[in-house]
Amino acid sequence: MPLDKPLSALYYPLIEREEMTEYEVAKMTENEARTYLEGIRWPEGPVCPHCGATTKDAKIYKLEGKAHRPGLLKCSKCRRQFTVTVGTIMEDSHIPLSKWVLAFHKICSSKKGISALQLQRELGLGSYKSAWFMAHRIRLALEKSPLAEKLSGIIEADETYVGGQPARDSGKRGRGTKKTPVVVAVERNGKAFSKPVDNISSAEIEKKVLSQVDHTSVLMTDEYTTYIPIGRTFGEHHRILHSSGEYSRGFIYTNTAESYFSLLKRGVIGIFHFISRKHMERYCAEFDFRWDHRQALGYNDSQRRDAAVSRIEGKRLMFAQLLRG
Repeated sequence: MPLDKPLSALYYPLIEREEMTEYEVAKMTENEARTYLEGIRWPEGPVCPHCGATTKDAKIYKLEGKAHRPGLLKCSKCRRQFTVTVGTIMEDSHIPLSKWVLAFHKICSSKKGISALQLQRELGLGSYKSAWFMAHRIRLALEKSPLAEKLSGIIEADETYVGGQPARDSGKRGRGTKKTPVVVAVERNGKAFSKPVDNISSAEIEKKVLSQVDHTSVLMTDEYTTYIPIGRTFGEHHRILHSSGEYSRGFIYTNTAESYFSLLKRGVIGIFHFISRKHMERYCAEFDFRWDHRQALGYNDSQRRDAAVSRIEGKRLMFAQLLRG
């Protein structure tokens, strides 16, 4: 049938997306989950993922014959068929859509994350591998777009080291260990951007993290010397002297960045236990997303889930690709 009626009237009468709790998400049927995903991905009407045609310049048909699988659409412009999962992280997945939506909700509502083993148990998936792959595809969806708006205002930058505990007799903490260095830039009362880096050098931090910051901003760091040349490229640069026992001097502090790292490390220690270097970037994207959509910025679990699902398009992660890192 051609989609010549308003999409909301024709396609999405079943799901009210406002304040949908985890209990309500868990009760979704497969048809309701598909309707929900279509409403998030195509709020103005279906868009063909093959040729980009919309309901304005082509007729898009819903195929409802007995031989057709549920949710199958066809574009009259390119004559190709598609569903809501084509061109997304869920393409070619055999996991039911209702479980995908529930997985999004659980990952977005768990403050410190949820392990793949827990996800497998709560979703009733057949194997740990399926849950692990699913979780990484969702983390890929949560990554910021390269064209995302840059951080601005008062920016706190800091580094930490993520990994297992150092050997007791080594006496080393942070620098000098084999842990993965992670750098974060955090807006005061705003968003964050974190990423693993190869080393804590000015060039590396500028290239990987601070390139996402507007350099007219005010930069706050600790006294580590690698930030001195970076600070010269900002409107202002203030340093807090942790080595002297100083943690706040008026509006000069890095406590917001340390709060971000406390969540990341609690997730590693209490939930994931170990994160390899080749996957660290996706875990950082997961914690960035929850930070950017936290309750203090006006988001609840339902809104956070909807924001995450809206990012599924144009991203693919194959299992072999995941293993290679």
